[in-house]
Amino acid sequence: MKFFKILKWVLIGFFSSTVLVVLAYRWLPVEVTPLMVIRCAQQMQRGESPRLLHRWVPLDSMSVYMPVAVMASEDQNFLHHHGFDVNAIADAAKEQINGGRRRGGSTISQQTAKNVFLWPGSTWIRKGFEVYFTILIELLWSKDRIMEVYLNSIEMGNGIYGVEAVARCNFDCHAKQLRRSDCALIAATLPNPLRFDSKRPGSYMRQRQRWIERQMKHIATLNERRNK
Repeated sequence: MKFFKILKWVLIGFFSSTVLVVLAYRWLPVEVTPLMVIRCAQQMQRGESPRLLHRWVPLDSMSVYMPVAVMASEDQNFLHHHGFDVNAIADAAKEQINGGRRRGGSTISQQTAKNVFLWPGSTWIRKGFEVYFTILIELLWSKDRIMEVYLNSIEMGNGIYGVEAVARCNFDCHAKQLRRSDCALIAATLPNPLRFDSKRPGSYMRQRQRWIERQMKHIATLNERRNK
């Protein structure tokens, strides 16, 4: 009986605290994420100096093409689903069963939930938390806010997090000044930003950049969608 009473209060504490944190991040900038801390710890374990380049900027201070590029690359149904793209998940599972390459079916909302609140990994427990936080942010944040947090917190290189940091490091400009092709190139790194470098793109990266630019032609900017 005592166990269930303790469990009840633990659950109440968990749900109330997580809802409050997600609600606070509806307005507050996300300055640090678990992944940033983990990467710094990994760097120190290798005997390296910790590298963490991150500068929060509002969505209006980014190139209008940056959200379009990541939607084209990562989640073309972002503005239409409620956190989960069932068709993309089914296609990824089917491809893996048939012996194809392993690819994720995660939406931008799911990636945002994972980046901001969780740790890397593919255990069922972490996946369960990812589903929970994805539902929360879809309920409590707008699509613009989800995109803003995503583009500020996503890993975009070794020790580089967010659009402003990658713009300064790899393109010698601010996030607002990124060209359409630059945004496509940044988006091309996102499947594996520690392997692919937008500063020194190889032939595969250029090929993927061109594919993303073609896809971008079919996706309106967030400003265009607001004005419809």
